[in-house]
Order: sequence, then C-alpha cells, then structure tokens
Amino acid sequence: MRKNKDKKEPIKIGQVGTIRINARAIGTVLLPASPAGGPNAKTVEIDTLFLNTALDGDGVKILLHPLGTKQTELKGEVVEVLKRKREEFVGTLQREDGVYFVVTDDKRMYTNIIILPHEIGQAKEKDKVLVKIVRWTDPKRDPLGQILRVIGPAGQHETEMQSIVLEKGFRPEFSAEVEREAKVAKNHALANLAEEAAKRRDFRTITTFTIDPIDAKDFDDALSFQKINDNTYEVGVHIADVSFFIRPHTKLDEEARDRATSIYLVDRTIPMLPEVLSNDMCSLREGEDRFAFSAVFTMDKNGRVLKEWFGKTIIRSNKRFSYEEVQWILDNKQGLFYEELQILNQLAYKLREKKIEEGALIFEDEEVKFELDENGRPIRVYKKERTDSHKLIEDFMLLANKKVAEYVSRLNRGQDRTFVYRVHEVPDMEKIISLKEFLDPLGYGLKLSGQKISSVEINRMLARSIGSPEESMIHRATVRAMQKAIYSTKNIGHFGLAFPHYTHFTSPIRRYPDLMVHRLLEIYLAGKRPSAELLAEYSELAIHCSEQERLAAEAERDSVKYKQVEYMGDKIGQTYNGIISGLTDWGIYVEELETKAEGLVRLSDLKDDYYHFDEKRFAMVGERTKKRYRLGDLVKIKVKKADLSRKIIDYILV
Repeated sequence: MRKNKDKKEPIKIGQVGTIRINARAIGTVLLPASPAGGPNAKTVEIDTLFLNTALDGDGVKILLHPLGTKQTELKGEVVEVLKRKREEFVGTLQREDGVYFVVTDDKRMYTNIIILPHEIGQAKEKDKVLVKIVRWTDPKRDPLGQILRVIGPAGQHETEMQSIVLEKGFRPEFSAEVEREAKVAKNHALANLAEEAAKRRDFRTITTFTIDPIDAKDFDDALSFQKINDNTYEVGVHIADVSFFIRPHTKLDEEARDRATSIYLVDRTIPMLPEVLSNDMCSLREGEDRFAFSAVFTMDKNGRVLKEWFGKTIIRSNKRFSYEEVQWILDNKQGLFYEELQILNQLAYKLREKKIEEGALIFEDEEVKFELDENGRPIRVYKKERTDSHKLIEDFMLLANKKVAEYVSRLNRGQDRTFVYRVHEVPDMEKIISLKEFLDPLGYGLKLSGQKISSVEINRMLARSIGSPEESMIHRATVRAMQKAIYSTKNIGHFGLAFPHYTHFTSPIRRYPDLMVHRLLEIYLAGKRPSAELLAEYSELAIHCSEQERLAAEAERDSVKYKQVEYMGDKIGQTYNGIISGLTDWGIYVEELETKAEGLVRLSDLKDDYYHFDEKRFAMVGERTKKRYRLGDLVKIKVKKADLSRKIIDYILV
C-alpha cells in the first residue's frame, strides 16, 4: 500500500511550551516537531483574546484551533499557565474614577495591575513602583497587585535608572548578610596573605600594569611583560582570583550566581559582587599585592605561542593606566613603559591578523557615551572611540580565553559536558537570506553557498562598508542576523571568532561563568576530575547565566535609549543629519549620525506625496512623484517630539 507523502503530521492538543508575547499582545509558542526539536518546529500564534492570563516567558499548555486557510498557519489558545516566568513589574501608579492601577513599563505586559486602596501605602499618583501580581485567575479582569517598593517620581533621573534595573529583575543593593560575608572574606585574605602567597607563583617583581576606562573602579585583568631575548617575550594575562574569596554555596556565592553579571548603565555599575570585593580586595589595584589566576605565554615576535602556563599567582600592578594614557604613549612613542606597551601592541596586531585570516568577524559596532549634569540630564552625547589601546587588551583577553578552552578540551579529549564554554552557533539561513535582501538595495552583495554562509564572505561585505555612511547600520543589521553567543557545557565552537574552542576566563569580578571556569580549571590543574553533580549543576547554571546576560544587555540598552530621548527632548525644532535605518508600513526610522538617537518619521508627516512601503526593494515610494527613500540614504531631520514615558522620538524630514 502506497503511503501518502503529503499527509500532514498531526499535532497533539495540550502540548506545552514557552510563550513569547510582543508589544501588540500577540503570543507565539514554538512546538518542536519531535522531543529533540529541529528544523521542522512549528510556531503557534495565540491571539490576545486567547492568552488566558499568560505573560511573556511563561510555561504554558496550549490547545490548537482548526487550521486556517494557510496550512502552515497554526493558531491556538492557552488552556493552562504551568509556570510563571515573573510576577514582579515596574510601572507608574495612576488613578482613574477612584481606582488605582499600575501601567507597566514593559509593553509586553498587556494589562494594567489593579492596586486596592489599602495596598497603596506611601505611594502617590505618578510614582514609579515595583509591583507584584498576587492574584489573577479571570482573564476578563485585570490582575490584583501589591506594591513592593516605591521607587520615586516618574521622570526623575534616579527613579528611571533604578526602574530599569528593577524591571529586569535585578536589585541595586546587597543584603546585610551578603555584605557581612564579603567583609569576612576580605579580612580572611588579609590575615592569610603571606601564607597563601607562598603557595603561588610570584610575579611581584615583574613589570605589570592594568589598562581600563578612565572611570573604572574594578580591575579584572592585568598584563605582565618581560623580554627573554630580542625575538621572544613572556606575557602574563593575570585575572583577579575571585574564587579564592567566594566559596561555593555560601550566601555570597548564591547572590553572585543569582545576579550572574554586573550591569553597566549610562551613569553607574550595578556590580555582581559587593564593592568591598569588586572595587577593593579582588580588584588588581596599583601598588597592592593581589591574588590572581594567570595564563602566561612565551611568544615570539610574530605572536606565536611557544609555551603556555596556567596557575595561581600573586602580582603587584606597577601602574593603573587608562586607555587614553596608553594611546598617548603609543602615538608619541614615549612615556612610562613605552617599550613594553609598544611590543605588546605589535604582538596584538599579529594576533588580530591571524584571527581575521582564520575567519573571525570584524565587527566595529559604535557605542555612545553621555556627559551628565548634576541632575543626571545629558548635556553631551558622543561616540566611544576604539583605539589600539582598547584592541591590545581585547586581543590578549581573547588569547587567554581561547588557550584555557583549548587546554581543558585537550585534557578531556574533546568530550562534551566537562567545561563551561562560550559558544556561538552558525547563523540561521532564514536570517542570512533576510540580511542579503536588506543589503542588495544598498549595493552590498552577499554570496551564499547553498545553505551555508562563510565568515570570510561576511567579512568581505563588512570590509566594503567601512568608512561609508551606512557602515554602522550594516554592522548592526549583520549582528542581528547572527545567533546570540551563550554559555554551554556542550562545545559547538564560536562562529563569530572562528575559534573551535572558546570560554570566558578573564572577568570573574563581573561575570559568574568566569568564576565557574576558574573553579573547573583549578580542579583540572590539580590532576582531578570535577564530579558529575558539579558538571550537571554548571550545565544548568550556564543557561541561567545566558538569560541574565540577555536581561543585563536589555537594561543597558534601555538606559541609553532613555538618555537619548531625554537629550533630544531639549532639542525640539533643531535640525540634524541622519541615516535611514529602517522602513515600515507606518513610517521611516532615522538614526541621527552623532548621537545615534533613532526616531520615527511618520507617514502622516510626509506631506509632499502619498507614500507606500515597497517591502521587496526596502524603499518608501511616493505614488505621484515616484520619490524614493531607501535604507542607508542620508537625510536631514528636525526633532518634532520626544516622549520619555514611551522612549520614542519623532522626527520630520526637512
């Protein structure tokens, strides 16, 4: 009997998954075609009416509706919320007809949260608050909430920065118990300094320095340098030995793993560790003895590693450099440690050249920084400059991360689930095809080889864009087409860096995965094996750390966006140069060239013609005049409006 090859595979009702909800309150649930997932996974759309109290990130059970006109369109409804992703939200307290409610900052939260009068406490109307949903069983009614914290009046700098952190689930402060443990850890280290130093390789007599931003307070890494002969050098990459201070499963450790990362907003750092450790005892400060975990390389003048050593050390930094100071020394060929810095810079160039030859992507994404007044208002926005001094440090940190991963992989003969890696999957071809369609109208070809794309081909395209007005936009679009780098105990390599083995070893003050890597490396260096229980624990923690990293990055972007909107709020009516960064059915997105503040030119504000969006050509076309606005076009814009509550800028074309 012949089988019907066109027969659709039935999908069982009552399947479970994680729901994602967008700003239009439309949900999607990805259902794998098999327990292992795979390319045949199916996306089910959940209309707002059928969310049944489900919120973004919740674990849900769904029921499929009959197939629509398109057989690939799957629609359904939530029949049960199995697990809440979150119950706490930040929003603004409002009052209408005697009823108090919170309008949340997260636009994916599609309903207001009712606050009963006796739950208001000290909060006032238009205050930002942290609220917890305490009851929500009827999808036809708004949830009831409880105010956990009054943050402050909406629109004030301090209120908004704290709101961003709290909204992502982080806390700005540490508990008294965690602070006490941190002080005990510091005092223990000071009392046992000489005893512990005797167990470590001593680098205190070797030239060592740190290079960091001028406003940095925690110094994770230092470089040591000594010349062996005219062609051979020893370079030490020394990383703060946080694992000496933080013991597993203490309150301090639990707090660090919960946070998993430090957060960098426009005006502050929310550290992973209390400041008595992050800015003091763990920090590799100038002129002070510090414990480190080091990767030491003997290198020739071409940047080839002839010998490597990993282990615990004690160091003393001779100088705390800023990036600007090092760049001045390199540019002027004089100053403290010029010879050492100049040789290190030459070695970094060699490492960079080899990395690019092997296919590492050459992203140079621009960042902006803010100069704030005493009230936190932005008075200047400028692009962060990346110089040789930045790249020097970056290249040696990459080398240390790569070599540590290679070392452990060799010990384990490539066996998975034995270490914590930083991995980056090959790009999804659908995203690459979309990127190609984006690039074609701009004149940047992207050659595909069947269902594959090479990093060399992406680099060729990126190199062509360097120096062009659309460079930043193309680099950003390419980044969006890439997969996200994550932490995993399963090593699949790092596509973006073209490294078969890569990890994060160099920033344990601000990243918990680096602390896990230190602990595992210490076990391997002792000739032992980590227990199956520890490796299973770290496998789960890798997932948690990846999620926390994503949330921290969102918080950082939100703080930048808020300050860009605030800055432009004082510039209503002023004219700027911009580049078209996006096109939609409702208007043209333009990025101002200096501040990188993106805003929307609404179709209703294009008065000279009736325009429609030509999706295939990525252009906005006038019906009568045939005038075209395309991605990457340079335009002049005037600031029309800046809405801080919604973090939106409106421009008009001039």
